[in-house]
Amino acid sequence: MTFKNKVVWITGASSGIGKGLAIALSKMECRLIISSRNQTALNAVKQLCQNPEHVTIVAFDLSNHNTMQYVVDQAINCFGKIDVLINNGGISQRSLIIDTDISVDKKLMDIDYLGTVALSKALLPHFIKNKSGHYAVVTSLMGKFSSPYRSGYCGAKHALHGFFDAMRMEHQKDNVKVTIVCPGFVNTNIAKNALVGDGSLQNSQDVATENGLPVTVFCNRMLKAIEKEKFEVYIGKKEILGVYLKRFFPKLLHRFVMKSQVR
Repeated sequence: MTFKNKVVWITGASSGIGKGLAIALSKMECRLIISSRNQTALNAVKQLCQNPEHVTIVAFDLSNHNTMQYVVDQAINCFGKIDVLINNGGISQRSLIIDTDISVDKKLMDIDYLGTVALSKALLPHFIKNKSGHYAVVTSLMGKFSSPYRSGYCGAKHALHGFFDAMRMEHQKDNVKVTIVCPGFVNTNIAKNALVGDGSLQNSQDVATENGLPVTVFCNRMLKAIEKEKFEVYIGKKEILGVYLKRFFPKLLHRFVMKSQVR
């Protein structure tokens, strides 16, 4: 697969990984649709893109599940089709289970899981009709193993793996591809924007995130994985070893995580 002459739709495109993907893809002779809730930030990202006239903005809120068909119709009308949907929108969490109100767990599921599922289901008939389509889903290494202070986030990310593995199987006959991308630590504002127990923002960076992969490095690796139509890819530093420890030595992973200072 190549991105040349494709129409690529990116959610969560106003900052971080989504912003990085938009800038990188704008150099690949494709047309872009960028989305998030923040119209002003999206306008700024558009101006950073090469050939901004090939970039269209569709602002919407992932938590408004009932509006997804309207949003999809809007996006299709931009360039007449969608070839790739990069599901990148979402929020994180930093709080102990005992301190986390259930409304926070619900918000994480509404945005990270159900919002992504609702959008992808609304777009699915378009992919089936065209006998072509590719979902790229940004989950997390926390979708493969867990860590303290991220219970609701881990639950939502684990759920995405279950859903999109089924999507890949059910619609292989329709030439619909699924690539699940699991980032480790990437140097973005994800920690600053993470929810704490009462639903407010953490508003502080953590050392592990700050020392994570640069966004440009992560995005280049991610885009190569999509082009290769990989089923699943882990992108990070030494933290990706946790995936294999979880599979083969789960008690050893438990001991490593409990000794770590990660928040």
